[in-house]
Amino acid sequence: MARYLVAAGLAEDPDQGYAYAQAAKRLAARVGVVREACGIAAYRTGRWAEALSELRAARRMTGRDDYLPVMADCERALGRLDRALALVRESGTADLDRATEIELRIVESGIRRDQGLPEAAVLALQVPELTSARLRPWSARLFYAYADALLAAGRPDDARDAFARAAEADTEGETDAADRLDELDGIEWDDLEDNDLEDNDLEDNDLPGDLENDDPAASQPG
Repeated sequence: MARYLVAAGLAEDPDQGYAYAQAAKRLAARVGVVREACGIAAYRTGRWAEALSELRAARRMTGRDDYLPVMADCERALGRLDRALALVRESGTADLDRATEIELRIVESGIRRDQGLPEAAVLALQVPELTSARLRPWSARLFYAYADALLAAGRPDDARDAFARAAEADTEGETDAADRLDELDGIEWDDLEDNDLEDNDLEDNDLPGDLENDDPAASQPG
């Protein structure tokens, strides 16, 4: 069972990770950490209802609240914004570690944008860590979400600054902040491989007289 859990966590392909998690569940469905792994794997593959069910089971088994951000995001993905917001508000922040608090705020900001309340989305993310020089593992996600909220609120210049901070903090390539920054700056990057193929095609087409199709004998003097 343990090796399946490890494989599920390490799998780069979400569907493969899901398959490993399901294998672990067949062996130990009553173990909280197994249900957590199944929930996360289902979430990564877009199985929102299944992820929610698995994480609810994991929460009952373990008593932990650090599943709440993912659970709330599943409700949001299912279009149940009121339920998503209720989950965000369900646990007092005194009971949560800071990383979970920040993830909940990120989800809340997304809910507010879905509700058509961009200023509330911005407000949800205004935490001291936005201006701190110290970077945390979740800093890139925080800056990115803040940039999205600012953009929705009609503040593109501020959004650009936030995307720039997100790109700088995102050393693991977790977000597409650099691409979003280029998009705001009007920069488009052509596919170099496609350009090389086009150049090769032009060179072939530029051959004089289409030599590769010419009959050599036809050019010989009679």
